Amino acid sequence: MERFTAFDFGVSWVMSFFHQDGTHDGDTAADIVAKHLSESADELVLAVRRDARTLLDNLPSETLEVLWTAGAEYMSSFERITGSEWTRTVIGLCDARLAAKADVRPLTGADTEDGTACLDAVVAEIEQARFLETEVRAALIDCARRCTPDLAFRVLLRAVVNAPGGSLSPEQHTRMEAIGSALLYGEFVVEFVDFLVEREPSPPARPSADG
Repeated sequence: MERFTAFDFGVSWVMSFFHQDGTHDGDTAADIVAKHLSESADELVLAVRRDARTLLDNLPSETLEVLWTAGAEYMSSFERITGSEWTRTVIGLCDARLAAKADVRPLTGADTEDGTACLDAVVAEIEQARFLETEVRAALIDCARRCTPDLAFRVLLRAVVNAPGGSLSPEQHTRMEAIGSALLYGEFVVEFVDFLVEREPSPPARPSADG
């Protein structure tokens, strides 16, 4: 059983829109999201709406702001809009995109996996990511416990890439791969953090027989 995509999806996928060059896709955050949703398959839009609805229903606005900021490389400050209002905006954009189609099939099978069985493992990996700020780790743990471990883990992957000085031990990476496999992720979801894995230094070259 496989998910509909081998790549990231849901709210963590939306977070990937907000990077240094993201403004090329729209004048406002809402414009950027709308553009990507308009070009995407129904399953991607449904996954975003599912994640966003889960966040809005289970977490306070302040926690949502921490998660969006940690998961995005560049996110405008939440001075003119709250975390709840922004998450509600994303849901509205999904609804508008889905309303344009006559027949949208709901997510089924692996695409409804929420990772409940992985809760302890996901929380443990969040706690191990000590380079993340305390409030970010706390928000991710709240997300894992009050929303779904699946959603929290995907946002964790985004957060560790965006955090200054982030790195992963080979053991951490192996555990993350195991969690990704249990959550039925495609091959490129956890691979996103591969470049952060600390590599063993190469042994010094042996002198040649001639030298």
